[in-house]
Amino acid sequence: MKNIGQVSYNINGNFTNYGSALQSWALSQAIDKVGASIGVQSKLIDYCPKVLEDCDILNPFKRMWDTDEESRKMVELSMPAIKENYKKFEDFYTSRFRRTKKKYHDNDFNDVVNDEDIAGFVCGSDTIFCIDEFRGFVEGYYANFNCMKGRSVAYAASFGDPHFTEETFQTLSDRLKNFRGVGLRENLLLDYVESHSNAPVQRVIDPTLLLKPEDYEPITAERIVQEKYLLLYSRRYNKKMEAFAEQMAKEKGLKVVEISLRATNAEKGHLMMYEAGVEEFLSLVKYADCVVTNSFHGIIMSVQFKKMFYGFSREQCDNKTHELTELMGLSDRMLVTGEETRSETIDYVKVHNLIEFARKDSMEFLKNELLLLSK
Repeated sequence: MKNIGQVSYNINGNFTNYGSALQSWALSQAIDKVGASIGVQSKLIDYCPKVLEDCDILNPFKRMWDTDEESRKMVELSMPAIKENYKKFEDFYTSRFRRTKKKYHDNDFNDVVNDEDIAGFVCGSDTIFCIDEFRGFVEGYYANFNCMKGRSVAYAASFGDPHFTEETFQTLSDRLKNFRGVGLRENLLLDYVESHSNAPVQRVIDPTLLLKPEDYEPITAERIVQEKYLLLYSRRYNKKMEAFAEQMAKEKGLKVVEISLRATNAEKGHLMMYEAGVEEFLSLVKYADCVVTNSFHGIIMSVQFKKMFYGFSREQCDNKTHELTELMGLSDRMLVTGEETRSETIDYVKVHNLIEFARKDSMEFLKNELLLLSK
């Protein structure tokens, strides 16, 4: 079997991220599934680019997005949960992947080919193409190391909500030449990439949708909260979303289980669960009576488990969330104030039929990408 190195945004950020972990795991499963017939298998490259080297999950204050006093206080109060959560994420990346034996940086990335017997690279998924988030182009995400050029493809890479200039567009054009195939997660910039690349280009679905609901069962923990509950999963504090979740829980007689850094919500009776690992996160979604979230992957996992859910707008995420819910015919699930007219039902037969149609196209594209790397 030839090893295909996965390069993505994983545990080296300022906070752990269920979506980053799950998209990497799902992509590794998909690579192994379609790669079995062509002789390739996934290997997760533990890559920390220079721009993330000063991030520290166990000391996140210097790189916090929100710098106000209240946000810092919430993180301080959440530090015991953050530490427990980080250990569980490390365990997940170690036990659930074929992971490189060491961490690679920009100065030694080329060594990975011989160290780990890497035949080619898949860059993705997540917002690895977002130059705003990383303050420029990350070399490994754009396959710009010598060992990657001409031996790499991108799967479900996302630009986020980017702001390109004439100069950065030129750099983007140069970087696209590194790839033998480019799968983009959103339509944004799809036309540009097609016109500035000689490689096959296609819009594809997020790796977490390449898998079917039953594929998550082996890594989903047993039920954690025995009483009926609403899961509030907040990637960024939203007062209106919080109020909406509390009102809905009150109306339906549900406990509020919350994954966020809003530690003081425990005083209101919320069961705070930031310490949940990836397996526990899946369980909390699976057994919830309702999910309220402003997380892209929170929405995806709610759909995978066929949950009643409501999604809220979030800064820098509206484009990808809009395209995601549009793809699944669920645009009406997105709220801004919580006062919008909303449906109490979801036709999941229709939703999963739409996903299956997109899944077949995306799996075929991934297989073709892997064939390019296997030759």
